[in-house]
Amino acid sequence: MKIGFIGLGIMGSPMAQHLLAAKHELFVRTRSKVPAELAGATVCATNADVARAADIIFLMLPDTPDVQTVLFGKDGVVEGLSAGKVVVDMSSISPIETKAFAQKVNAAGAEYLDAPVSGGEVGAKAASLTIMVGGTDATFERVKPLFELMGKNITHVGGNGDGQTTKVANQIIVALNIAAVGEALLFASKAGADPAKVRAALMGGFASSRILEVHGERMIKRTFNPGFRIALHQKDLGLALSGAKAMGVALPQTASAAQLMQVCAAHGWDQLDHSALVKSLELMASHEVSEG
Repeated sequence: MKIGFIGLGIMGSPMAQHLLAAKHELFVRTRSKVPAELAGATVCATNADVARAADIIFLMLPDTPDVQTVLFGKDGVVEGLSAGKVVVDMSSISPIETKAFAQKVNAAGAEYLDAPVSGGEVGAKAASLTIMVGGTDATFERVKPLFELMGKNITHVGGNGDGQTTKVANQIIVALNIAAVGEALLFASKAGADPAKVRAALMGGFASSRILEVHGERMIKRTFNPGFRIALHQKDLGLALSGAKAMGVALPQTASAAQLMQVCAAHGWDQLDHSALVKSLELMASHEVSEG
């Protein structure tokens, strides 16, 4: 197939590599240098050129304004669309704006899927991402074989915007679990217990989780190189809180986690992995979980 991919960052690059490895013809554009691993792809001059060349165009971008610019800005994707093409936005952005974007893409004669992912850089490289999809049944079935090259748990949630809503819900759960693991390990360490042994014990009980396994280890080993940056998780929690306000829903624990991330951002830690949220808790306790 002729596939477009716009946004070759930490996540987008390995995702695009899986598509190229499956022998699809790939047309790409990114703000940064195209990785050597994608040497077999055709680099396009504009986003519109990507859309003209490809039948299915994937986006993997940081935030809602980035997606809006790539789609509808000067030489944007929408200028290269025609009947039968599909835009698949795998970024994590506003569910409300997503519905508006889908309507504009549909007006150009093309189909639209919102398909945000969970799993971070590790999942992107391993092609084990969880993919949450919003859009029509027919369009989902058409793109599903490509999703299967990038992920394992692929769910068609509902119509346009429902994929993004699911991703926001995912980010609420992840943030609160990171905060919980951080508090638990900090408590154990301050009490004089070995946090590594405490984590090992908890992994065998009801408190066991993927967050405790992966992010708990990061907290103990002090490996905060980004798999998913605090700044991006802040953005996602902002979407949750603004959406909740619009719906008249209170999310007090989400607000708390967002404030802990804001503490990290205020100290220049927002480019660290989101497991570094623990640093805000450590700051208040004047104690680190471990020395690494």
